[in-house]
Amino acid sequence: MDIMIAVQDACVSGHWLTAIILSLCCLLPSCLPAGQTVDYSSVESVVSRQGDTAVLRCYLLDGISKGAWLNRSSIIFAGNDKWSVDPRVSIVSSVGDKHEYSLQITKVDITDDGLYTCSIQSERSPRPKLLNLIVKVPPKIYDISSDITVNEGSNVSLICTASGKPEPTISWRHITPLGRKYDSVEHLNITGITRDQAGDYECSALNDIASPDTKTVKVTVNFAPTIHEIKIHGIGLGRTALLRCEATAVPAPTFEWYKGEKRINKGQGVDIKSLSSRSVLTVTNMTEDRFGNYTCVASNKLGMANASASLIIKIQP
Repeated sequence: MDIMIAVQDACVSGHWLTAIILSLCCLLPSCLPAGQTVDYSSVESVVSRQGDTAVLRCYLLDGISKGAWLNRSSIIFAGNDKWSVDPRVSIVSSVGDKHEYSLQITKVDITDDGLYTCSIQSERSPRPKLLNLIVKVPPKIYDISSDITVNEGSNVSLICTASGKPEPTISWRHITPLGRKYDSVEHLNITGITRDQAGDYECSALNDIASPDTKTVKVTVNFAPTIHEIKIHGIGLGRTALLRCEATAVPAPTFEWYKGEKRINKGQGVDIKSLSSRSVLTVTNMTEDRFGNYTCVASNKLGMANASASLIIKIQP
C-alpha cells in the first residue's frame, strides 16, 4: 500500500513538474510564438543597491498551489527544485507564512538587473507575477587625466569619466581657498592657463546612491622668473652686509650675483646661499671697494629676470 502511494505521489510530482516546465516555457520570451509578447503593464519594480540583498516577493494562492521563478530566458526554481547554479539565489519566506514564495539574491550585481517572473501554478492555469529588479550602482571614476605640466599660456584639457546607475553627474573643482567650481562636464577645458590656475583639480562623480567618488589631477604651470624683492641695507666699514633676493618661478630658478659686470663667487669673505625662491649674499668685513651696485639674476629654462640695488656706506654718528 505504501509503495503504491509513493508511486502515485511520484507520478503526481512528475506530472506537476512536467506541466509547470511546459507552462514556464510559455512565459519565456524565447519560447513565445512569433508576434506574441508578454504583458508588462503590471510589472512591479524592486530597487536594490549593488552589493545588497534583494528580495522579490511572491505569494502562493493556497496550500496546494505551486510556484516557480524565471529570469529572462532561464528557470531559477521549479517549486523547491533549484535549477540555477548561482549560489546567491534561494527561496525565502516569512516566519509562519507558508504561502510566501519569495526569491532572494545576495550580493546583488548589475548583471542581476532585469525582469523576473514568479509563476503560480494552480489547478486551472499558471498566473504569472512580473517583477523588474532595478540594481542601482554607486558612482565610480574609471578614467581621469594624469598629472600634467604645461607652460603658462597653454591650453589645457582634462577628462574624467565615471560609471554608475543612475548615470553620475561629473563636476570639477579647483582646490584653492576660493574653491572655484566648474560646469558639470566630463571635459574641463582651460584656455591660456595662468600661474594662478596651477594646482590640484578635483573631479567628483555623484548620483543618488552613495557619497561621491572623487579623484584629483595635479596641474603644474611653468613660468619664467619674476623678482619681486631685493633688499640691501647700508652698513658700516668692517661690518657684515646681507643682500637678499626673492623670486618666483616654475621650475625653481637658479640665482647668480654680480657686482657691476663681474660675477660674484664664494670665498674670501663672500658666501651665497640659495633656496627655491630666495638667495642671500653675505659679505663680511666690508671694505670701501666692496660697496657699490649689486645685481641679482634669477633664471630657469623659460627665461630670466634681474634686479639691482646699491650698497652704500653707512656713516656712523
